[in-house]
Amino acid sequence: MNTEISSRFATVARVLSSPPSLSLPAAFGEQLEALYGLVQRSDYVFGSPLGPFYHQSNRRHLPRFVYFGPQATDESLRLAFLTGFDHRDLRGTLSLLHFIEHLARRPDLGQSLNLSIFPLVDVLGLAGIAPGRDLGHENWARTTAPELSLLEKDARVRGYHGFVRLETASGDDAVTVRLRTAAQVKNPTPGVELITSEDIAPFAVRWESGTVSPSEDGPLASADDLPFQPFELTLRLPGAWPAQLHREATASILKRFVLRYRSLIAYGQHL
Repeated sequence: MNTEISSRFATVARVLSSPPSLSLPAAFGEQLEALYGLVQRSDYVFGSPLGPFYHQSNRRHLPRFVYFGPQATDESLRLAFLTGFDHRDLRGTLSLLHFIEHLARRPDLGQSLNLSIFPLVDVLGLAGIAPGRDLGHENWARTTAPELSLLEKDARVRGYHGFVRLETASGDDAVTVRLRTAAQVKNPTPGVELITSEDIAPFAVRWESGTVSPSEDGPLASADDLPFQPFELTLRLPGAWPAQLHREATASILKRFVLRYRSLIAYGQHL
């Protein structure tokens, strides 16, 4: 890893773990710039902004990183990771950038997988153009938010097999794991097959599951029009956690999830 880039990541880490001299948006800008520098030297992780979308005649893009694991092909399973639905809380965004750094440094982590990672959805909110939104509760099929409309179009083209959403929940003292499938899926995949308490350890965990109707929030609201019937896995981390704990827990949980998912796929191929 380049010494200068490593030093800049360490600087951001210190900012997040101590009384901040940088605002979260400023820390995001520094970490994003450093990450673009890192992935320029990667054969597996690429900075590939999604867009453009237009707002008041201005062109804008969604930050996106694409990971093609070793031995990945056009037929590989595709997952989309999303966070930053509300620009007023960027802890999930910084944590997901940290996870991308892990993928760049350990490209074998997601062998044979194809991952699209969106660390900031609320682009207009961060730019001060559309404040006060929480896009995590929007219905992708009916939204007026241009960022979600762009993501919905991308989902149609890419045909993701699953969506992983990273959120922060106030008032919780445990990690909440929610697995949802589209209402028309007759035999939804049990959550224990995708993620277990071992993947969340040493943190306490609360489990939720269910189906999504077309009137509910998130990407599965438009599942009828998607080439596959995907799952949606949401991880909600306690809002009381400091940013440093948030980012390290996120990296740990997501790495374990990817390894488990990769093992499930490998096992299924040999049935």
